[in-house]
Amino acid sequence: MTQDFHQLVETAFRAIALKAGAVIMEVYGRPDFEARTKSDSSPVTEADEAADALIRAELAEVFPDLPVVTEELTESHRIQATRFIIVDPLDGTKEFVQRRGDFTVNIALVENGVPVRGVVYAPARARLFYTRADGSSVEEAGPFGADPGARTAIRVSQPDNAALLVVASKSHRDAATDTYINCYAVKDAKSAGSSLKFCLVATGEADFYPRLGRTMEWDTAAGHAVVLGAGGQVLRFDDHTPLTYGKPGYENPFFLVLSPGVALR
Repeated sequence: MTQDFHQLVETAFRAIALKAGAVIMEVYGRPDFEARTKSDSSPVTEADEAADALIRAELAEVFPDLPVVTEELTESHRIQATRFIIVDPLDGTKEFVQRRGDFTVNIALVENGVPVRGVVYAPARARLFYTRADGSSVEEAGPFGADPGARTAIRVSQPDNAALLVVASKSHRDAATDTYINCYAVKDAKSAGSSLKFCLVATGEADFYPRLGRTMEWDTAAGHAVVLGAGGQVLRFDDHTPLTYGKPGYENPFFLVLSPGVALR
């Protein structure tokens, strides 16, 4: 695609994520809000649904010819395409419901199985990460207006394999994950929610994020794009090959997010 197209993606994804974040924070600020359990036992709130409707409408306006796969629209899960946009309007709904702040808006462009552009916006944390038109990743400083503020290029760490910094899921951490982490020499292990874990690796705040649990492509694509733009890797857990997108059912295998300097076991 042309440079003009990728510039449009950068501008549009940023603007749409900010609008979705505003919708989410309006619901988050209420003393109570509607939440229910979906058929897969995951929670959904009115914020998920309102943000999803906004994002789909905005994407249809800007990219009418690109298919959109989104968590909240089941019929979109049957889409098969080599180029598509994939969306999680509110990643980390459990964090949202429990008012812990670690939730994000995720929007990514996938081409030939690779998430090449993405935005991750954590409105309650006032952190905004995205890939630029040239493929590099940045974190923008707030407040977030119509025009971008100060942007800092982000880069994965140069890890010390004798003292690794590890991040793991806040809501889904289990004994298998802890057993795997204990195979490494770990200086510090922290927990975070949603796709923020990808962004902590992308910025060098963590060296390594192992995920030994079920995820869907809309959970990971935007963060994956940000990690790639920061020089990192996202690999399958089983064979250490790159994690790809557009898989049947959009379900991921276990995976590892890391700086290339991490010596895998």
